[in-house]
Amino acid sequence: MRKNTARRVSVALVSLVAASSLAACRSNSSSAEHGDAASGRPTVTIMVGGIDKVIYLPAMLTEKLGYFDDEGVDVKLLTEPSGATAENVLVAGKVQGVVGFYDHTITLQAQGKCIESVVQLAKVPGEAEVVSTSAASSLGGAADFSGKKLGVTSPGSSTDYLTQYLSTKNGIDTSDYTTVTAGAGSTFLAALSNGGIDAGMTTDPTIATVVSKGLGKVLIDMRTEEGTKAALGGLYPAASMYMDCAYVDENPKTVQKLVNAFAHTMQWIGSHTAADIAAEMPTDYNGGDPALYEKAIGDSSPMFTADGRMPEGGPETVLDVLGTFSDVVKAKKDDIDLSKTYTTEFVDNVS
Repeated sequence: MRKNTARRVSVALVSLVAASSLAACRSNSSSAEHGDAASGRPTVTIMVGGIDKVIYLPAMLTEKLGYFDDEGVDVKLLTEPSGATAENVLVAGKVQGVVGFYDHTITLQAQGKCIESVVQLAKVPGEAEVVSTSAASSLGGAADFSGKKLGVTSPGSSTDYLTQYLSTKNGIDTSDYTTVTAGAGSTFLAALSNGGIDAGMTTDPTIATVVSKGLGKVLIDMRTEEGTKAALGGLYPAASMYMDCAYVDENPKTVQKLVNAFAHTMQWIGSHTAADIAAEMPTDYNGGDPALYEKAIGDSSPMFTADGRMPEGGPETVLDVLGTFSDVVKAKKDDIDLSKTYTTEFVDNVS
């Protein structure tokens, strides 16, 4: 039994008693379906916060490379455009895992829930603040955010908190600019091109599309370690696979299989070119422009971890950002135990 199992099961039970409907939902998702107690191959459903985003490509790539199958686990990948929505689906007990930003584990702990990252896919956000061509002359950095319309994926999303952090760090109050829900992909591109936003935070391949079509340029680049440290003062671990602590404690063999598969993918990414990676992905992910998609992967690939490990000091940076701008986390910042938001146990045991 894993360390702190008794504590985590206790926390889970308190949550279940407080929300009987959630308990019923989870009871219906029996261990006979996906748990270690089941005979045969376990089945796991994972929600991805935008499956065609480059920041989350390890999920589909792992499936395409056959690593889930090699580990003897049947994985069903679902997708939601927003990480915040994916988080809600996990909490509701409808999926067993989420490929999304690590920072959700901290927010959920502040709400009394135990969720942990079991494998870390990215050490930086893999995002960039892009400014429209028409607004570029008056918007040269975060210090110019005042009076501007800034796009985020959705309110309360990672892009929202990072935008607030960049603003405040550069002396701009968050009330001095307008936050606009711009989504991702086509909706973000439309908002940038029609004046709905002056700038916004997004990921590849949207970033590459903005630049290639002349819609705008990169203002703040957090796709690399260097750019992230310059913008945020440290690494900001982002894409991860996180799961309910109770599920992890009750299904360690299944979780190990999943982590093995993801860790092998991270190693594969590190030893292959952007062209190799793009060739493995579904063709519709390239948006009809294979060369641009390959460039997007190449520009963003520095964000990925080499082996699925949490970068040292990263959780502290995330807590600093959320503890400053998330009302939920701010009230509980001093009580947050970062050691309960992620584990390296499974990565340590990758075979």
